[in-house]
Amino acid sequence: MAYILEIATSDFESTKNAVAGGADRIELCANLGEGGTTQSFGVIKKCREQFPSTLIYPIIRVRGGDFFYTNEEYDCMYQDALQCKELQCDGVVVGFLKRDGSIDVERTARIVEAVHPLKVTFHRAFDRCVDPYRALEQLIEIGCERILTSGQQLTAPEGVELIAELNRIAAGRIIIMPGSGVRAENVATLAQKTGCREFHTSLRELQHSKMDFFPKAFADSTENNHYSVNTSSVRQLKDLLNSLS
Repeated sequence: MAYILEIATSDFESTKNAVAGGADRIELCANLGEGGTTQSFGVIKKCREQFPSTLIYPIIRVRGGDFFYTNEEYDCMYQDALQCKELQCDGVVVGFLKRDGSIDVERTARIVEAVHPLKVTFHRAFDRCVDPYRALEQLIEIGCERILTSGQQLTAPEGVELIAELNRIAAGRIIIMPGSGVRAENVATLAQKTGCREFHTSLRELQHSKMDFFPKAFADSTENNHYSVNTSSVRQLKDLLNSLS
């Protein structure tokens, strides 16, 4: 069974680079510095049209911060999810919690039902939930396809023990996908210790502006630059995963 590499991208350029590097699936976002929010209609549409052979899963998230949303915020995300279905994306990425840290089963299930037959990934809101074992069973029952998790730690290497336990308990009923801090230097160890077959990373690198002119006041501004995905870094990680198969 082959390993799957998912790359979190933040715009059309980074998506193009990730696809060129061999990414199997794209988690399409905006504002990765805030953990990812929903990209614009135009970017999602262009990526879907331009990369028909690559799985596209836009994140459905109206803002950064926590994962406890008002009714109005949820309504916005519900409509965004339906729009992704209309654009014939392959899936969406969501995460809803209640105030007490439990999974918001009702809201999650409503999205799963609404976007069918698109698949649904439950993102790292899972790492903020109060009981990961109960949450695992709830998300299986709801019908989510996978859980993106760092094992309730800041990075997947730090949470490797919980990730391995969740994957064992899941027993193929749902995909457990390690994410956060996944790199070429640790992915083989993560694969060996967890038994997981899918991995998530952004591999973001700072790209310097190609502009020839800036007013003096803005010449040294960090806002001139942006983060993107390095194609060679994606290819290196994908080749490494292929060598493990």
